[in-house]
Amino acid sequence: MFNIALFGAGRIGLVHAVNIVNHKETHLYSVIDPHIASAEMVAQKYQTKIQTTEEAMADPDVHGVLIASATDTHVDLIELAARHNKTIFCEKPVHLNLERVRQCLATVKAFQVPLFIGFNRRYDPQFRRLKNLFDAGSVGKAESLLITSRDPSPPPAEYVQVSGGMFRDMTIHDFDMARFIMGEEPCAIYAQGSNLVDPAIGLAGDIDTAFIVMKFPSGAMATITNSRRSGYGYDQRLELHGENGLLTAGNIKENSVEFWGEQGCLAAKPEHFFLQRYREAYIAEWDHFVDVMAGRAMPETRGIDGEKALYLADKALESLRSGKEIKL
Repeated sequence: MFNIALFGAGRIGLVHAVNIVNHKETHLYSVIDPHIASAEMVAQKYQTKIQTTEEAMADPDVHGVLIASATDTHVDLIELAARHNKTIFCEKPVHLNLERVRQCLATVKAFQVPLFIGFNRRYDPQFRRLKNLFDAGSVGKAESLLITSRDPSPPPAEYVQVSGGMFRDMTIHDFDMARFIMGEEPCAIYAQGSNLVDPAIGLAGDIDTAFIVMKFPSGAMATITNSRRSGYGYDQRLELHGENGLLTAGNIKENSVEFWGEQGCLAAKPEHFFLQRYREAYIAEWDHFVDVMAGRAMPETRGIDGEKALYLADKALESLRSGKEIKL
């Protein structure tokens, strides 16, 4: 049984707490959060204890740490955990500053501890099936990838101001998926964006609608379309076109019931948001992390994946500001 210290008792921390508790090989040993009320809620619900950061890191009974705290705390916690020989799970992004990420990863490498980055979409059963079929040669050589990612509603402007912006906060998942699906690194990127959804987001210096095009050394292209608004639910789709066919992964609906009548067909909307849409992915990534802790696997999503996704986010922002294609 592996004892896990959970850093962060917010929305995503609660998702991970459930998965830790439900896994037969992990125990929610402690929770750490500067907001005492949040920590107490988790501690009471799961009959665990509250620790400080220093206590958890120095505790020899803590085998792994799950970092789901505020983004600006990630690198310091990763480095501290590495120095205390803990196996590390960290939510994305690692940090908003690329150089700081690289310094952090150098520390992890020096202490030779496993670091897993929570790009959960790689573990979604639908997307994983598409990837496996592509790798098996079902559509031959890839020619184009289309990633659609639209949130049901925009976040508060206060969140936007500390999130690093759309590319670093939202599109970063899609940058990782493009690299994962295509199996190669892009060589050029071009981005365009607008503020169409919420004027407050524009006043905060960000966009809420974007198109990004990436070219790969093979000649294949990837297009990412993002919006902070979708009136029909959380829109998450992939389309991979190859020389021999097409692979698609569509939205998961709230239910599978459809009404058919004289005036047409009525079906349910896509799942509301990421907590519902990716519930299976969060479970699957935790299963994989436990395999890493047990020595049965190496991390599939590593620190370098966090670094490369942030690099693409930065270059997309550079393209947006300059209006030019950026060579990578």
